[in-house]
Amino acid sequence: MRLIEYADEEMMAINLANQLAGDLNTALEHDDRALFVVPGGSTPGPVFDVLCDADLDWSRIDICLSDERWVPEVHIRSNTRMLRERLLVGRAAKAGYLPLYARAEAPEAVLAELEAVIQPRLPIAVLLLGMGADMHTASLFPGTDGLDAALANDAPVLVPLRPGKVEDVRISLSARVLNAAVAKHLVITGEDKRKAVERARTCRPEQAPVAAILDETDVHWAP
Repeated sequence: MRLIEYADEEMMAINLANQLAGDLNTALEHDDRALFVVPGGSTPGPVFDVLCDADLDWSRIDICLSDERWVPEVHIRSNTRMLRERLLVGRAAKAGYLPLYARAEAPEAVLAELEAVIQPRLPIAVLLLGMGADMHTASLFPGTDGLDAALANDAPVLVPLRPGKVEDVRISLSARVLNAAVAKHLVITGEDKRKAVERARTCRPEQAPVAAILDETDVHWAP
């Protein structure tokens, strides 16, 4: 893990967007297509606002969320909705999009269908993740039903997770798939999360799921 500090969130958004664009361009120099995996949540929004107009051959880039709530795309809690508003616009509107949701009561019913689209695009060329103060990343929450399956060395591409009765069912790329990315970045803000990511380095992934992807990851932090 390499910690990169910024003076403020605006500077971080600009510099991180430039670094992601550079990583994507490098990937396209070696392969016909590049898979770019990104998080939901509010923290990456400013990064996407800059990155969406980067001068890249977006038509050769496939974008996929690291995780998604099991709700339709038009739902207010859908991560896909945010992506379409903040990243899949401008020049980046030409990118392909690989969904993590299909119309079904539960993810298990369509898991094979969703995985069949993602599997041929692996490995991930460029990965951007966020992290919570509880040291979760993607939808890999400590103590969540499904976490053991998501952390397993032989985990499938996608894993359903059920955080609790009041939370939406989630679907997430497994830790194995996330950690195999060629270029890995984690973006966090605030002192609490900085302390959390430092703590995660000494924890087992079962306690701090983000620990499963920290090796050789650039951690971008702003106050």
